[in-house]
Amino acid sequence: MTGEGTTPEIPPGLLEEYLAGMRVLLELLVAIADRLTAVPGDKVALEELRRETHKIHGSAGSYGFSDVSRLAAGMEETVKDWVARPDDRDVDRGSLTRWFVGRLADMLGLGGAHATAVPRTAARASPSRGPVAASSQLNVPEVICVEDDPALAELLEYGLRSGGYRFLTYRNGREALRELLALDVGGARPLLLLDIDLPELDGHSIFEALRRERPGIYRVVFTTVRSSEVDQMRALEAGALDYLIKPISLRVLLEKIRRWLRR
Repeated sequence: MTGEGTTPEIPPGLLEEYLAGMRVLLELLVAIADRLTAVPGDKVALEELRRETHKIHGSAGSYGFSDVSRLAAGMEETVKDWVARPDDRDVDRGSLTRWFVGRLADMLGLGGAHATAVPRTAARASPSRGPVAASSQLNVPEVICVEDDPALAELLEYGLRSGGYRFLTYRNGREALRELLALDVGGARPLLLLDIDLPELDGHSIFEALRRERPGIYRVVFTTVRSSEVDQMRALEAGALDYLIKPISLRVLLEKIRRWLRR
């Protein structure tokens, strides 16, 4: 299994039943992806996709697949926006849905045919996670994402890649701070999407270190599950550009990024 394991309370055979149902669901999602490739504003297909992502979000964690649940939560928020705005064109909806199917198959250990349904342009790819040799403005990342949850990070990476953005991603807080302190950004001010709960060093500590050591270099937006007023006010009063609570719609996030970068 590529998920996070199963809970011991699940009766024998029930997990197998769930995975068998997911195999059928993956086939349905591939068919929906085909319909959205042909007609991106297909309202019936969009509503079906919203319902199915909602179900996966709600059920996967109960079977030990918390990573699947989190990925589905992000996809569900994105699809809700598609349903509300069927004629908007943000990313290739069919390709993103196929990518989602491929990631579900990987996480559930149900690769094979489902994985091959993912177009090459939508396949997983990891951008450079090391420092950029910024000898010119063209080499400087526009967006830097510090997110330890692979499922959510990959969804964001897909959107950034499809939008043609130059970007870096980091999974570890201490590594991210080390690289951010050393990164030569020239005269640019990269957008930093910063999670709070990170391995080794939390987002607030990273932000405070950057304010002290490299003031004004990065425009920081917190992206986190922490929704308390205390956390939000702490970040905003310290000078964060914004504070976004997960799950976040990919369409909304890409639109905010476009506006922040004035593209």
